[in-house]
Amino acid sequence: MSNQPYEGYDESYDPYAQQRQQPQQAQAWPGHQQAYDDPQAAQQYTQQWHGQTWDTQVQRTRPSASDLAYFPPQNYQAAQQGHDPSAQPPRPEVPEAQASAGEGYGPPSLAGNARITDAQRARLEGRSPIIEPGMQPAGLTAVLALLLSVTAQVGSYALVVPLVVLQAVTAAGWFRLNGMWPARQGIALAFAGALVADVALLAAGRENGPAAILGTLGVWVLLSLVMQLRSHADPDTRITSLMATVASAALAIVAAGHLAADPDAVTVGAAAVAVAILARALPLPTVASVVVSLLAAAGAGIAVGGMTGMGAKGALLGAGAAVCALIGHRVASYDYPSRFVHFTAGVALPLAAAAPAVYLLGRALV
Repeated sequence: MSNQPYEGYDESYDPYAQQRQQPQQAQAWPGHQQAYDDPQAAQQYTQQWHGQTWDTQVQRTRPSASDLAYFPPQNYQAAQQGHDPSAQPPRPEVPEAQASAGEGYGPPSLAGNARITDAQRARLEGRSPIIEPGMQPAGLTAVLALLLSVTAQVGSYALVVPLVVLQAVTAAGWFRLNGMWPARQGIALAFAGALVADVALLAAGRENGPAAILGTLGVWVLLSLVMQLRSHADPDTRITSLMATVASAALAIVAAGHLAADPDAVTVGAAAVAVAILARALPLPTVASVVVSLLAAAGAGIAVGGMTGMGAKGALLGAGAAVCALIGHRVASYDYPSRFVHFTAGVALPLAAAAPAVYLLGRALV
């Protein structure tokens, strides 16, 4: 842009015209010329900054040996050769002794790995999580069933003796089958419920058997709830304990159905369970073993039924009791149980599960 005045411009009316015509000079403060002549005097008129400043030079310190101890040794050979985007980072080398220690397991760590159950490991490996109790628990089941079968013909008070043993083993075996051991309070509560049901049946008689069993079961469910409400465990543990206690008490109390059933039905049904469990323990394929067990139970029902007066009806009663017994046997075989489970739940669950069938079929057939 031009600094020339425009046409018709009159300088007489412009008070700054003379200043533009004169060369501009910097206005100096007093002593300005002296400042140029005397350097020490110039510092008097120079602004000084006395605040904190940052040091722009970084002091490089060499790390100590203790600091380097926290870092794993690195391989800088790849970095010296050049960075290759397609190259994968080197994997840590595992010693041969460690690699051969356990195939399928990762290297040891301080945090550890979450433990999986034997049943979960069996499923991952493609194996069945079922281990059947075997011949020895089956023999104990047969002995206890024969005791029930014989004492049922003697009288109710004689039948109570093997029945109490059955109920005690049922209460203890169910808790161990669920991985809860020791569980003294739950076992004691379930066994106490079974004893109360037995006393109620002896007092009320067989005709009032369902009322005595169901009434006791209802009361014991409430007692189990109260016991768990007083517990100081975490909610998940209390729910698991409540379910185990209720189920154990229910099985032990329902086993009293042998005491409520007709004596002839108990004799036939218990004998059929003994034969079925022994046949199930034979080294046969699962399907063939189940078929053989049911046929053997039906045959035992016919044979014992002929001695008690039931006749051919004993075949249906024996087959029905055997079906429930095999279900209990299957439950006791689940989740890789221990030897203690086999000699408690494996012995008692077949007879406890057969009690409702013995009672119902006995009332219908006798």
